[in-house]
Amino acid sequence: MRFLLLHSPLLGPYTWRAVGEVLRRDGHDAATPAWPRLSTLGEDCYAALANGMAATIDRGDPAFVVAHSGAGAVIPSVEALAKQPLAGVVLCDAILPHGGLSWFDTAPPDLGAQLRAGAVEGRLPSWDQWWPPGALARLVPDDAERQALLDELEPIPVGYFEELAPEIELKAPAAYLQLSGAYVEEAQIAGRKGWPVVRLPLHHLAMLTHAEAVARALEGLAERLEAAHG
Repeated sequence: MRFLLLHSPLLGPYTWRAVGEVLRRDGHDAATPAWPRLSTLGEDCYAALANGMAATIDRGDPAFVVAHSGAGAVIPSVEALAKQPLAGVVLCDAILPHGGLSWFDTAPPDLGAQLRAGAVEGRLPSWDQWWPPGALARLVPDDAERQALLDELEPIPVGYFEELAPEIELKAPAAYLQLSGAYVEEAQIAGRKGWPVVRLPLHHLAMLTHAEAVARALEGLAERLEAAHG
């Protein structure tokens, strides 16, 4: 199987490094490509992100695309630009596609207000600054891993959160992997859509700390999608 492990646009590809290593050890083709950095984009962020990833998808066999967190909203745009169909999509603790709505429209109102209040010259603080002191260290206790994660972060343009997602339907067979309690509702909606759903009682960055478990869940979901739609 070929896997493309797509990080949240707010984070970096290091989030998937360990899972990619496990999948390759199991004999799969697994890559962790990087989105274009949000700080380099102007308007039409979704189109710019999708253009940057569609070419990667087309360089190889049909792929199971795994999208973490905010990457979930960009997948329909990527699929629409890719020249070959996707083998399947697994949303991993990810927001669901929300055509016609902005990220702020889908976020909890308190979080949206907090972020808007913290904007400086059109930019929001980097993702790690959104959370209380010590929260990230509790999720990723290893100092070296946590620093590698932090090294890929940067302030984020407010425009990315205000832009309306294109109204494009996801066509590929899809599944959902829930890692944290924050994505209970998304997993429930995915289940109502008839998608295969797996729930691991871990946390949002479990790809770093529980790579084996996450990789096994991805393999299982990919096998289920392949059996049902292959």
